[in-house]
Amino acid sequence: MLKEIQSTGTKDTRSGFGDGIAEAARKNSNIIALTADLAGSMKLQQFIKEFPERFIQCGIAEANMMGIAAGLTIGGKIPYTTTFANFSTGRVYDQIRQSIAYSNKNVKICASHAGVTLGEDGATHQILEDIGLMKMLPGMTVIVPCDYAQTKAATMAVADHVGPVYLRFGRPAWPIFTKESDFKIGKAQFFSEGTDVSIFACGHLVWNAIQAGVILQEKGISVEVVNIHTIKPLDEEAILTSLRKTKCAVTAEEHNIIGGMGDAIAQCAARNFPVPIEYIGTKDTFGESGTPKELLKKYGLDVPDIVAAAEKVINRKKNG
Repeated sequence: MLKEIQSTGTKDTRSGFGDGIAEAARKNSNIIALTADLAGSMKLQQFIKEFPERFIQCGIAEANMMGIAAGLTIGGKIPYTTTFANFSTGRVYDQIRQSIAYSNKNVKICASHAGVTLGEDGATHQILEDIGLMKMLPGMTVIVPCDYAQTKAATMAVADHVGPVYLRFGRPAWPIFTKESDFKIGKAQFFSEGTDVSIFACGHLVWNAIQAGVILQEKGISVEVVNIHTIKPLDEEAILTSLRKTKCAVTAEEHNIIGGMGDAIAQCAARNFPVPIEYIGTKDTFGESGTPKELLKKYGLDVPDIVAAAEKVINRKKNG
């Protein structure tokens, strides 16, 4: 039962990244951390303390950081670039495309402060297009973990993955409800099995999806909640297995519904098993300044929104 999934505390996912890169670096001497003047925000303090010779401060020069990272791979290094998600993608898309993706460089693009839960920093920093930008690049792996533990696990796992990776995480303290051992790149994580509706979620909205699932189960609705932490490569087998049981779905992400996880799942369904789908995400809009809680509510990303979407899509399925 979903109500049995309990939080063991709260911690920001960016701290999972900071702890993960330090642990990964202890095991692999080729890991290099680069940052664009945001070492503190990216939780790199422990890495810098232990491996000062493997840390490169690039200053406020994100495009240059991507070029340096691409060059480091030629010598066998595994560079992790670190800055806010907006600057990790929008500001440097040309450099990522030309210097990293095109030649399949082994760079790990690590992006914090994504989505509206960045909060008070406002629309200029709350990028809601980055998943789409990154998943369209050939060969790019895209990972959006859901909590501290999963972010730590993903940060360590990408060190062993050969090829470019986009790893997206966030700023606010968030419930911790997974185990590091549960994470595997490209393998969806099931929190419940159900027959009435599938709820596919990523990032912070996985916890909201679980809470929505509890409410729906109390209403007698059989819910399947699935964490799609790896958006590319997409676990199509898991998605289709779920859809063939429930025959309808809700997708939930802290991203524009255009180009995000929901689009990827809809394409998978359209090609293989078309079903009604409702989308939880921002609706072709920029964000604004506010607290994470206020913004999740305003932009329709909260628990009641997921519940309503699930009830709506079930009715669509019934009415054919």
